[in-house]
Amino acid sequence: MSIEKENFLRTRLVSYLQQLDPSSPSQWGKMNVQQMIEHLACDALPNANGRLKFDNIMTAPDHLIKMREFLMSEKPFKENTNNPLMGEEPSPLRYKTVQAAIGKLQQELITFFEVFEKNPEMVIRNPFFGDLNFEQNVQLLHKHALHHLKQFGVKPLQS
Repeated sequence: MSIEKENFLRTRLVSYLQQLDPSSPSQWGKMNVQQMIEHLACDALPNANGRLKFDNIMTAPDHLIKMREFLMSEKPFKENTNNPLMGEEPSPLRYKTVQAAIGKLQQELITFFEVFEKNPEMVIRNPFFGDLNFEQNVQLLHKHALHHLKQFGVKPLQS
């Protein structure tokens, strides 16, 4: 288990997001800063904490092992990685301000850690990587957050 990645999610992610200029252009993709934060806060984290449930795994069973190997590796997501659950265009904004979106993200992070503290053996279904435990969800959230921070030119110290 990577305590550094867990600590990054608990203590550093929000500060990186707060330091982003909402008008910063993305280096790839179509999302702006607020849309990216809302994507993490309203899609990724609610899935990882079990509030956004998926019954099916979209990855073919014969590809799932390779997907898990990638997940647990230090290889980053590629720029413009396609997410079939997202449309061609970014979702409309759900919050009035970037700060409100960051507040939602903070709430979902708290829920994530509380859920697994109450039930450390819990497994949550991810639509791409299958059924994930706490360690695997931390790895995915960390990798996903670094991907989107890099999208807006933020390169956190390796955590």
